[in-house]
Order: sequence, then C-alpha cells, then structure tokens
Amino acid sequence: MNSIYRNIEYSIKNGEKLLAVLIDPDKFFIEKVSEFIEKINKSLATHIFVGGSTVNEHDTEFLVIEIKKHTKLPVILFPGDVTQITNKAHALLFLSLISGRNPEYLIGKHVNAISKLKNTNLEVIPTGYILIENGKETAVEKVTKTKPIPRKSIEEIVNTAKAGELLGMKLIYLEAGSGAKTPVTSQIISSVKQELEIPLIVGGGIRNREQLENAYNSGADLVVIGTAFEEDESFFNELKG
Repeated sequence: MNSIYRNIEYSIKNGEKLLAVLIDPDKFFIEKVSEFIEKINKSLATHIFVGGSTVNEHDTEFLVIEIKKHTKLPVILFPGDVTQITNKAHALLFLSLISGRNPEYLIGKHVNAISKLKNTNLEVIPTGYILIENGKETAVEKVTKTKPIPRKSIEEIVNTAKAGELLGMKLIYLEAGSGAKTPVTSQIISSVKQELEIPLIVGGGIRNREQLENAYNSGADLVVIGTAFEEDESFFNELKG
C-alpha cells in the first residue's frame, strides 16, 4: 500500500474530506466484524482506526486481522499502550499527548515501543494528541492521569498544536474523548487550523451529520467517529456512500 500519510496529504490538496471509523477492541466483539465492516464499506469512511485506552494484549492484533479480511480501507492503529502495536495494521499514529505533562505519554511509552516497532513494517506517523475538556472525565484522563485543556483556553490549545507542529509532528489530533457530551467547538477547530500547515484530525462526541459537517466546515481535514456509527442506525444511513 502507498504511504498512508502521503495519501492523506494528496486527498486534502484535492479538497477531499476524510472520515475514519474508530473501533475499540475492548468494546467490540470480533463476531460482529463482518457485519460492521460491511456497513463501513458502504459508508463515506476512508480509514479505519483501531485502538482504545485499555485493551487486553493480543486483542488488537486479532481484531485487525479480522477487519482486513473484509475491507480494502487502510487500517491505522490508534494505540492507548505499547501492547496494542501489531504489524498486521498498515500504519500507526505515534501519539504524543502534548496537552498533558505526564512524561510517560509525552515520550516514555514511545521509548518502550521501539523494540516492537523495529520488527514491524508499520508506517509510523508522529501525531500530536490534544485532549479538550468536554464536560465529563474521559478514559484518556483516567489512564494517563492528565487533565484536558479547558475549552475556553483557545490560545493555549492553538499554541499547543503549533508547538506540536514545530516539534515535527505530521498530524495534530484534537480529541474531545470517547462518549464526549459535546464535540470540539467550531471556534477551536478553526483557530487551530489557521495556524497549522499540517493535517488536522478532530474526534469525540460527533453523533450526527450536522456535527460532522460542522467539523469539516470549521477546518477539520479528517474526522473520527466511534460509537455513534455503531449505535445509531440513522447516523449510519446519513453516512452511506
């Protein structure tokens, strides 16, 4: 497969809006893969992300193998821990939690991952991960022991994103968190996008087509949806290709 990152850049240059469906191995039964991936294949989705905050070892690999039996879409790891790295995927978002100050999630986990990555053919994409306050505590907060940046602190969010870019990140990911009460606001997305020269990913709390279009119109290059796609049949119907 050609470079995932180059394809993302190419799509953005051509005005395409990208959509990833996030599948959490900890919340997904492998028996449902065939039916669920069939829905994804019929939708507007361009990528599949796999990962979660807490996942049993080997579950990610088993799930990725099964997913790839049913789709030609690129499968990208969105790992919460080193144990979720598998060579069976096409690429890995090498996430640095730059909104927090826990060294383990800024660099520590990455160092631990190198012994695994040396033995894979994964395309590794450095990604600045920014957690935005959404009204409730998320699994990411609990696991990483970090606090999100308050929604009202737009300058801090923008500066954090720009710092990530200047550090060499290839993607910036604004995250409201799984099951967020509200998605990242238009003002935050547009403010960040204005300062970046790299692709912008936005996820968390997007449950309908209006919220999806709002994220795109505000400047998101790639939007990530998760449980809403699976749980809300009407949302799936809105996203049919």
